[in-house]
Amino acid sequence: MEIFDTHTHLNSDEFVGREAELIAAARELDVTQMNVVGVDRKTNNWAASLSEKYDACYATIGWHPDECAEFDEKAEKYLLTELSKPKVIACGEIGLDYHWMVRPKDEQERVFRRQIQISKEAHVPFQVHTRDALEETYEIIRSEGVGVAGAIMHSFSGSLDWAKKFVDLGMMISFSGVITFKKALAEQEVARELPLDKILVETDAPYLTPVPYRGRENQPAYTRYVVEKIAELRGLTVEEVAEITTANARKIFRLEK
Repeated sequence: MEIFDTHTHLNSDEFVGREAELIAAARELDVTQMNVVGVDRKTNNWAASLSEKYDACYATIGWHPDECAEFDEKAEKYLLTELSKPKVIACGEIGLDYHWMVRPKDEQERVFRRQIQISKEAHVPFQVHTRDALEETYEIIRSEGVGVAGAIMHSFSGSLDWAKKFVDLGMMISFSGVITFKKALAEQEVARELPLDKILVETDAPYLTPVPYRGRENQPAYTRYVVEKIAELRGLTVEEVAEITTANARKIFRLEK
C-alpha cells in the first residue's frame, strides 16, 4: 500500500535536522511520497532542495497570500524557471487569506491571479489556500480559468455545494486531518459524497494534526489517519482509499508510472 501526502511543510523550522527521520516514520505508515510546499522565497528554495535530496519528496513553490509583498518581477522569473524542473510539480500555496489580513485584499488578489497565470504558462497545477474568502477565491479561479493541468483546493473547508462548484471548475479537493475532528461534519460530508476520482489526502504538517494525535505536532506519516477516516466515511477499505488517492495525486502531478 502507498499513500501520497499531497501537501506538507517538511520545510518548516520545526523539522530541521529531522527530515530523514520523518520520511522513514512516514514510510512505516505507508506514506511513501510527499509534496513539500513553499510559501515564500526561503521555503520555496528549501522545498526544492528537499525534493532533490530525497526520492520520497517533491516540491511545490509559490507565494502564500500573507507573503505576497515579496512577489515582484524577480519572483515571477524565479517561479517560471523553477516550475520547469522535474521534481517541482505545482505552483502553491497561493490564494487568499482574509482572516488575518496580513496584506490588503487588492494585493492578495493581484498576486493570486498572476500566479494562476504563471502556473498555466508552465503547464503545472496550482494549489490553493483560502481562509474566510471562499466566494472571492472561487470568482478569481472561475475568471482566470484552471487550465489543462488542473488545480487543487488544499485542506478544503466548506460545504458540499462549494466543493462541487470547485470540482466543476476542473479542480480536485484535498482533505487534511480536519476531517477526523468530531465537529467537522461539513468536511466529512464532502469526503463522503464527492466522486472518488476528485479527492486527495494531505497533512499540512506541522499543522492540523489528525485524531488520534490532535493537539500535538503533525507529520507526514499521519496522512494515514486521513485515509482511514475517508475509508470509514465511505465504507471502503484503507487499501482502496490509499490506492485511489495516490493514483489521483500521481495523475494531477504528472507522475504516472
